[in-house]
Amino acid sequence: MTMKTKRKLTIRIVTGSLAVFGVAAIYGQAQDKYTVQVPGGLAFSEFRGYESWQTIAVSQGEKVMAVILGNPAMIEAYEAGMPGNGKPVPDGAKMAKIHWAPKESETFPGAIVAGALLDVDFMVKDSMRFADSGGWGYAVFRYDSQSDTFTPGTMQEQPPQGNDAKCGFACHTVVKSRDYVFTDYARR
Repeated sequence: MTMKTKRKLTIRIVTGSLAVFGVAAIYGQAQDKYTVQVPGGLAFSEFRGYESWQTIAVSQGEKVMAVILGNPAMIEAYEAGMPGNGKPVPDGAKMAKIHWAPKESETFPGAIVAGALLDVDFMVKDSMRFADSGGWGYAVFRYDSQSDTFTPGTMQEQPPQGNDAKCGFACHTVVKSRDYVFTDYARR
C-alpha cells in the first residue's frame, strides 16, 4: 500500500469514526422533556417548574403511587375553599400528577416508596382555550426509562388517552360539580 493510499484510508477511518461518534453524541443525549407536546394542544413546557410546586395530596393504588402538585393559582383556589365554596377554579391554575411504581424502601423495611417513574399527567384551567372540555386541558406523558424520554399517552393505554389536550375530560365529567377536579387538598 502506498503512502498516499494509507493517508486516504486513515482520513476515511477518522472521518467515519467522527461521524459515528457525532451521531452517537447527538442521539445519546437525553431528551429535553420540555419539547414534548400532545397533539391538539398541551405542551410539557406549559408546566415548566412543576417539580417545585406545592403538594396537594398523595395517592396509592394497587399498581401506582402518585403525588398531585399545584401551581400557586391552584393552591390559592384550594385555600379559598374550592370545591366547597362553589366557585370555579380560576384560569391559569395548573395541576401535575406524577406516577411511580411503588417499591419497598431499602432503608426502612415495610415502608412503600416511589420506585420507577411511570408518567406525568397535567391539567390546566383555560376557559377560552378549552371551552368544550369544561375549561380544562389535559395531557399524559409516559416516561421510558431506557431512553430517558417522555411521549404522549395513546389509545392503547388504560384508561385510553385521546392523545390530545382533552384526553382527561371524559373521566373528569363525574366530578363536574367540583369543577372537574377529583383531588381534595390534604389537611396540613
